[in-house]
Amino acid sequence: MMASCPEEDLCCSVCHDIYKNPVVLSCSHSFCKTCLQSWWKEKQTQECPICKRRSSKHEPPCNLVLKNLCEAFLLQKPSSDSEPLCSLHSEKLRLFCLDHQQPACLVCRDSKKHTNHKFRPVDEAAQGLREELQKSLKPLKQKLQQIKKVKEKWNQAGLHTQSQAANTERQIKEQFKKLHQFLEEEEEARISALREEKEQKIQRMKEEMEVLSREIAALSDTVKATEDDLRAADVSFLTNYKTAVERVQQLPLLEGPQLPSGALINVAKHLGNLSFNIWDKMKDMVSYSPVILDPNTTGSYLVLSDDLTCMRRGERQQLLDNPERVNNLWSILGSEGFNSGTHSWDVEVGKNSWWEVAVCEESAVRKRDVESGLWRIEFYKNKYKAYRASGEHTDLLVEGWPQMIRVSLDWDRGKLSFSDPDTNTHIHTIMHTFTEKLFPYIYTGDLHPLKISPAKVSVTVDL
Repeated sequence: MMASCPEEDLCCSVCHDIYKNPVVLSCSHSFCKTCLQSWWKEKQTQECPICKRRSSKHEPPCNLVLKNLCEAFLLQKPSSDSEPLCSLHSEKLRLFCLDHQQPACLVCRDSKKHTNHKFRPVDEAAQGLREELQKSLKPLKQKLQQIKKVKEKWNQAGLHTQSQAANTERQIKEQFKKLHQFLEEEEEARISALREEKEQKIQRMKEEMEVLSREIAALSDTVKATEDDLRAADVSFLTNYKTAVERVQQLPLLEGPQLPSGALINVAKHLGNLSFNIWDKMKDMVSYSPVILDPNTTGSYLVLSDDLTCMRRGERQQLLDNPERVNNLWSILGSEGFNSGTHSWDVEVGKNSWWEVAVCEESAVRKRDVESGLWRIEFYKNKYKAYRASGEHTDLLVEGWPQMIRVSLDWDRGKLSFSDPDTNTHIHTIMHTFTEKLFPYIYTGDLHPLKISPAKVSVTVDL
């Protein structure tokens, strides 16, 4: 309704400004109440300033509809105080100079400063520039959405990191708890052995000392009796002499007792190479895996064992889409890559009916076609195939059903071999000049788990 009512229709014909408290005469003409009172006072007659018709009412009624229209118009109309004016001519800026890219007034258009310049009405220029700015703003909005998504991923990464840290801390504590328990049991066993030896040797010493005490008592009695005979009178001494001699001779003067060998604690047995012996014994309770599976690369349908050496299919998990993760739902990479030297690891495939064992190039596109970076062998539908990173494949003739696949990588010589370690049977060898880091790779399409076989642990001493 405001748009269909021009400003001039809302202006009083006396003051030529927007109506203020408009009143309406019987002739239907309206005026500001103050303007009408001033007009009547000046003319000294109550006639309409327009049609001159006399009004019978000294206080004409308020034109409420017109008043509401005027108030609404003033609310929507920009304040004249806030409307910018030309700084040179104090005129309204109704034009836009295309050459100077700035608003101008009508006087500016005709000034020497804007000779031969092109102008557009302000509303038309503003519309065009708004459209251009809107186009420029579009990529910024897209960038803003991208940044917001990245921020959300960072939030998710933060929560995932906290969960990872808590779970890892729990497993570390469990591992050390087992080690502490082993050390405590070993400590208890060795202290028990020491105490047992101590008790045995103390008991032996007690027995030996009891024998010596009896000997000391017998000798003491003989010595005392003989000394009494020696102090007796001559006749008495001579009377008992034969008996005294026999008493002394009954106790032969044997070699004096010696401290027996082995009476002391065998300290060397208990302390010698103590930490080494414990370490040697500890190898029976620890295992070493040549490949550790990386949980940050696992597919969303895989479940890993706590020691990160076994994988199996499970229910889908909501995992963070970090750069390292492979998009294949049932794949995983080893945590360590190789770019030199020789390396070997065994994968227990068992009864799994669909698996891939491979090495993956570091530059492989993990989010799309990771297979373009794999050097692998595959078992699927009871058939074995070998694939190069280019996708070229070779059908393999494999005897029996290997339960374990050994991967042997000689990076420097560019040799990748697959074999059955149980029967020491060669399966396939790929020759290629490798130029980047290679990561162990495993895939499963079956419910049966795949596991990295632990290596044998031994303790050797170099002299």
